[in-house]
This record gives sequence, C-alpha cells and structure tokens, in this order.
Amino acid sequence: MSGLEELDPTAPEAVAAGEAAVSAAEGNGPASRETFAERKVSTLRRGAGDPVKALMHRHRELCERAVDPLEIAAGLEAHGVTDRTAARFRHRDVFSLAEEMYARVSRDGDTPPPPPPAPPRVRADWVFLTLLPGALCAAAVAALQLTRGQSRLFAGVAGALAVALALRAALRRGPLSRTGPDRPGPRPGAAPGRTTPWTLWLVGYSLLGDGLLRGALAGGPDALPTGTPGGPWPLTVAPVLALALACAPAAWTAHLITARARRRLASSRGLEDFATAVRPLLLGTFALFLGALAGLLTLCSAVLGEPAAYAQALALGALLFLARLLTTHGFTYAPAVVLAATATAEAVVLAAVFASRLPGLGFLATPVEQLVTTWGVGSVPALVCTAAALALLVHTVRKLTRASAHAPPEPAV
Repeated sequence: MSGLEELDPTAPEAVAAGEAAVSAAEGNGPASRETFAERKVSTLRRGAGDPVKALMHRHRELCERAVDPLEIAAGLEAHGVTDRTAARFRHRDVFSLAEEMYARVSRDGDTPPPPPPAPPRVRADWVFLTLLPGALCAAAVAALQLTRGQSRLFAGVAGALAVALALRAALRRGPLSRTGPDRPGPRPGAAPGRTTPWTLWLVGYSLLGDGLLRGALAGGPDALPTGTPGGPWPLTVAPVLALALACAPAAWTAHLITARARRRLASSRGLEDFATAVRPLLLGTFALFLGALAGLLTLCSAVLGEPAAYAQALALGALLFLARLLTTHGFTYAPAVVLAATATAEAVVLAAVFASRLPGLGFLATPVEQLVTTWGVGSVPALVCTAAALALLVHTVRKLTRASAHAPPEPAV
C-alpha cells in the first residue's frame, strides 16, 4: 500500500483523527474565526496527504450542490476560510482554492451536482401581507379624523394594534423575513440582536416625539395627546402613514436585491468580481426605496394637510430599511446595536429637557434649545437617524457585497 493510500483523508480513521484534533483546538479558549480556520487547515495538513481532498470531505454537501466555483468560495468564506488560510493549501486566494475543489467534484463526489437554485419567486401571500400594514394604517388615520372624544381613543388604540400585528405578519413572510428555505439564518458566531423594542420606540417618537419636545421646551405638556394636530400634544401622522405604506416598496426592493444578487452569484468569476457587480445594485435599490418613500411622504402630506417632514422621515425610513435588509441576510447584531443607540440618543434628548427643570440643571437643555431654535424640533430625529443610517449603510455595503451573504443555505444533515 502506498503512503498516499495510507493517509487517505476519507478513511474513517483519518476523519476521526482530524475531527478530534479540531475539537481539541476548539476547547483551548476563545479565538477568532480566522484562527480557528487556520487550526483546521493545520490539522488537515498534518493528518492527510491530500489536504484539499480532506477539505472537500469536510464540506461534502457544499461541493456536491455547487454549480460553480464562486458558490464554493462563498461557502468557504462563510465558514471562516480566508485568503491567508487558502495559502496553506498552496493557493493564492479562496476563489483559487474553490476552483480546484469544483474541478475535482466530478471525480471525488458520489452524485452529480443539482441544478442551480432558482431565484425566489413572488408569491401572492407576501404581496398581500406587505400591502396590509399600509392599508390598515390608512384606515386607522381615517378613523382618527372621523371620531371624537373617547371613540377617538378607542379607534387609535385598535388601529395601532392592527397595524402592529399586520407588520409582524409581513416581516415573518416574504422578502423581509429573516427565516425561510432561501435565507441563510444567523451567521456563525454572530451574537443575536433584538430590534423590535427599538423600532417601536423610533416609530413612536416619529408620531409623538416632536410634539412632546416642543411642549417640553415650552414648559408643558399640560395634557395627553388628543389625536389632533392642533392639540396640546400634537401628533405627526403623515410620516408614520408613509412608513407603513413603504412596507410594500421595501419588500419589492429587498426581493430585487436577492434575485439580482443570486444571478450575479451564478455569473461572476471571482469574489471581487461579485462585489464589484453587487455594490451598484445595492446602492441603486437603496436609492429606489428612498425615492418611493419620498413620493409616499408627498402624497400623505397632501392628503392630511401636514408638513411632509422629509428630513426625519427619510432618515428614519433609510435606517429601518437597512436594518431589516441586514437582518434578512443573517447579520443581526449591528442593526440591534445601531437602533438601540439611536433610540437611546432620542430618549436622552427628551430626558435632558425635563431634567433641566430641576434646580441647578438648567444648562442641560441649552444645546437642545439652540438646535431647535436654529433648525426646528424635527432636527433632533433627523440628525440622529441620519448619522445612524450612514453608519449602517457603510456596514451594509461591506457585508452584503460578500458572496457568502447571498449564497443559498447548506442543506441540513
């Protein structure tokens, strides 16, 4: 028996030895994904005469279903294999390593690769669900306009509950869902993040925050909201209605990104080639969503007779859209952190104004008063949400231009 046959990595003894060594490396303490991948490579090189074949055995499902080298490269990248790791296999980068693995699939694989995955299809159920929040919000606004007294309070509470349930259903199905057969799920090693409480706060501030801040700076508010723009605590309804209606264009643009990225994944010949092709697609669809939101703001402002509040509404819409886009692709930590920081900043502004009424703390409201005097009460959410949206846009472009962000999930074993 030759030396190469004795070290066949597909033999049960070699696989067991490699798995034991990797498990021992995992137990030595916390390490980065790159370091962990390098340890696996070192183990494979010591335990096998053909390390690439051993790597193919470890990622057998990925190699069997791949339709091109880029899909294998995306899967390796998602598992922490970097260009530095690929150099240990005598390859210049991950894509070169993936090309060898793809070329050897027909000889080393037991079954032919399946056809390329079809892009996600538009279904009637998610079309209906994405239109439902806007329709129910419009009905709730109409009910507020047509009722008075206690009936208006009941109409407002019932409308808010109905919109919240419809939005929850829309986010659990279709392009805005974070789970599904064509979704990657949470990224390996990613910390979970909760965005719902912070999203509710940001939308609530868009509805009530400007009126509360204006009343607080004037020494009030002296009464609870009455649901009318001219009350002691006025509501800002037009931006919230536009955001609810924007659920549909958000779903369509998210679907467009997913479908076009999958096509680029099949036609690109390298990771950098894919990133170059997807970057303008991502930015273009983001601009398309902002254009649709601006049109909805204009329509809602004209119908309700309220100021459009373009700056704060567009900034908030961009922030929520980017956060959801990252979440649907498995990146949940950054959206939760950014949304939490934005909501906290708005809460701090309100708290500073109320705290300034205490003896000796009047200076706390001075920056807010100067900002509101110069730019208006809408400048607070506009500045905070714009800064957060820009930070999240940079993160989105960096994460969603990776091939691994759009690769279909590996089948469960």
